[in-house]
Amino acid sequence: MTLQAKLAAKRFVITAEVTPPVSFDRAELIAKALPLKGLADAVNITDGAGARPHLGSVTAAAFLVQEGIEPILQFTCRDRNRIALQSDLIAAAASGIRNLLILRGDDPSAGDQPDAKPVFDLDARQLLETARNLRDKGELPSGRKVTGRAEFLLGGADSPIDPPAGWEPKGLAAKIAAGAQFVQTQFCMDTDVVRRYLARLNEHNIKDLSMIVGIAPLRSAKSALWMKEKLFGTIIPDVLVARMEAAADPLAEGRAICVETISALADIPGVAGVHIMAPNNDAAVPDVIREARASVKRLGN
Repeated sequence: MTLQAKLAAKRFVITAEVTPPVSFDRAELIAKALPLKGLADAVNITDGAGARPHLGSVTAAAFLVQEGIEPILQFTCRDRNRIALQSDLIAAAASGIRNLLILRGDDPSAGDQPDAKPVFDLDARQLLETARNLRDKGELPSGRKVTGRAEFLLGGADSPIDPPAGWEPKGLAAKIAAGAQFVQTQFCMDTDVVRRYLARLNEHNIKDLSMIVGIAPLRSAKSALWMKEKLFGTIIPDVLVARMEAAADPLAEGRAICVETISALADIPGVAGVHIMAPNNDAAVPDVIREARASVKRLGN
C-alpha cells in the first residue's frame, strides 16, 4: 500500500527522515535510507536542510523510489523561482515521486552561506496550489498543458499549540484550501497538547486532513532543552526532560519515551501517525519503529 492508501484506510503511519549527504556518491544516501526500508511507511527527503547545500532532493527522492523506499519529497520555496519549481514538480512526477511536503524553507542567514539570495518567488500556499493544478488539471499556471500524469499527495507543515481562547487555525485552513491533504508537524511530545489542539481544529470543522505528529527519540536532557529553546514550535514537557536527567542510560530512555509517545498518540482520534525526526541520533529510529510496531495495535507490520 502507498502512504496515501494507508492514510485513507486510517492506518496509523510512521514516517522518518533522511538528510541527503554532501556527496557525489549515491551509495552514501542509500546507506542512510536502507535501515528504514520495510519499517517506515515513507521517508522524508529534506530539501537544503539548514539552508545548506546537499545532494539535490528530487534526485535523492528518485533514488529512493528505485530502491523500493517510498519517499516524501520536501519541497521548499527558498531556492528556486516559479519556473524552476514547476520544472522540478514535473521531474518529481516523472520520477515516480508521489508525496510532496511543501515548505517555505529556512532563510539563508541560518546556513553556512548567509550571503546567498533567497528567492521565495512563491509562498507555500501558492506552491501547493501549483502542485494541485498540475495534478488535477495537468496544467501550468500559464495555461500550458503537461502530458502524462502526476499522482501527488500534497502536504504542508504545522505546529501544534495549546490553543488560547479565541485562537483560530487560519493558516492551516489556508493550506487545506490550497490543496494540503496531510501535515507533518514540529516536535510535539505532549499528548495532552495534541488532544486539545485537535479538539480546537474539530471545532473549526478541520477534519479531512491527516495529522502526522513530529516526535523524537531524545538523546539527552541537554539536547531536549536545546530543542525546546532553539527549535521554534517544539513542545517537550518538563517531566520528560526530568526523566532524561535521571536516566542511567539516556539513549535507552529516549527510545522508551518515543515508543510510549507513539502508543499514546495512536489512541488519540484524529492523529494519523507520527513523523520521527532524530537530530544526531539516526541510529535510534529503526529500533523505535520496531518496538512501536510490536506494541501498538493500529500499526501494521
